[in-house]
Amino acid sequence: MDNDELRIYRGEDFVVSKDIVIHQPSLDEICRYGEHAYYSMVYQLTATPQQLKVQLWDMGIDYTRITPFDLFSQFLCRLYPREKTSILFGNLDFTRFQRLRRREDASPILCQTVNREPVIIDAFTYTVITDYLRQVHGIPKDEKLPANEATKMILIEDDRAEMERVKGMERRSQLKNLISSMVNSEGFKYNHSQVWDMKINAFMDSVKRITRIKNAELLLQSGYSGYGISLKDIDKKQLNWLGELD
Repeated sequence: MDNDELRIYRGEDFVVSKDIVIHQPSLDEICRYGEHAYYSMVYQLTATPQQLKVQLWDMGIDYTRITPFDLFSQFLCRLYPREKTSILFGNLDFTRFQRLRRREDASPILCQTVNREPVIIDAFTYTVITDYLRQVHGIPKDEKLPANEATKMILIEDDRAEMERVKGMERRSQLKNLISSMVNSEGFKYNHSQVWDMKINAFMDSVKRITRIKNAELLLQSGYSGYGISLKDIDKKQLNWLGELD
């Protein structure tokens, strides 16, 4: 199932199935929920074993031998009751799902009964959900596997060292700086009162787009001035501010 980029940019709710609908929140909704709590939840729900390698290793689990769906269905879904996920999933309660096996092929599924109807999340449905959340929030998907055991241990210890490095650091708002920059930028059409109604994907797209436009303008001004860079040496993608954003 491919995500419709235009609908994501517009901010429409995403219908995964009859009983699973994902709401794309606005900046106002994220602010009221709590920025750090919101992003922590999104990153946890979309995490691959590679992104939680230290935590899994300390639980006695080799992150290279567990699938993303097993990670979600056995551990992550238990962390978020309905009141924590309602900003995204409405009345759906992940903690009420039971992990079962399909009769046909014994593949793992999550199942609960809502209004006497079964609601099922299998590996495919989980992938649809997480791919959508990643695309909305610009979260990369880490599925890299180490070449050997020695590399695996180095990667685990590197992640552990990074976790220790940031443990005592003060948490700062990332959205505050972005919002402040945008409402004070020429070309951004929303003021401080209006920006909070923007859906998160459209806002982050604006951040990247305006940065791209400003960069292209600076390169062109420098190139045409006769005293700056040579436009022949510039990647044409950097000059095309209408193109795809990275």
